[in-house]
Amino acid sequence: MINGPVQHIASQQNPKVKEWAALLEKKQRDRTGRFILEGVHLIQEALISGAPVETVVYDTERGLPAELEPLLRSEDGYPCTLVEASAAVMSKCTGTDTPPPVFGIVLKAEADTAQLYGPNALVVVLDGLRDPGNVGTIIRSADAVGASAVVIGKGSVDLYNPKTVRSTMGSLFHLPVIEADLAQLLPEGRERGIRLVGTSLQAEQSCFSYDWNGPAWLLLGNESNGLSAEVSALVDESVLIPMRGKAESLNVAMAATVLLHEAMRQRYYR
Repeated sequence: MINGPVQHIASQQNPKVKEWAALLEKKQRDRTGRFILEGVHLIQEALISGAPVETVVYDTERGLPAELEPLLRSEDGYPCTLVEASAAVMSKCTGTDTPPPVFGIVLKAEADTAQLYGPNALVVVLDGLRDPGNVGTIIRSADAVGASAVVIGKGSVDLYNPKTVRSTMGSLFHLPVIEADLAQLLPEGRERGIRLVGTSLQAEQSCFSYDWNGPAWLLLGNESNGLSAEVSALVDESVLIPMRGKAESLNVAMAATVLLHEAMRQRYYR
């Protein structure tokens, strides 16, 4: 077990509790540069990845999860503040119906934008995606294929929304995820030799015949309306996902997974 200074908080009226609970709102996350991480697995991934975890708060009755103990033990002391809290505090500070046994407060980290421009960069760019589950799943798929980065354009769901963070299943900490203004970033990418690839039901080229080798950014648009007119105007090439059945289209996260795995197949499994 962990031995050492652990803070104890029972009241929902504690100033620290109010500060943490406020992070469920985007404006407070933006103001403080912090976000909430819920559950054992996500905190494990954050600590293993060296993410700036400031505080770990765990349920008094359930105790500190055993999986976290080795990650919170070091000769130099704890890498973060440990807090033992009541079930009421856990409920107030988390966004699920059943509060997790542990949550963390994490500093937003600056992502490495250099990964966007590598000689064989494969980057996913999200334009106006609003569903946290879709965004989280796409980040997981990008992680699975070894993509260089994910870019989330303005107008998309907040990366640090608790639902988005949960749906990444820890992949948020495995590759750069960058929030950017696409009106500025996409022209810069083109100037630096990046192909901007979109999807279209009217495209003549199949995603399976398209050559995914070399630097490419895959642009994915809003769940209902697709790419915005401004982003569509910047697309260099469009591809189509062939379908033999009667479905009209795929969910954007499913489409992203198909396209990313085809890109991976061509690059590494020919």
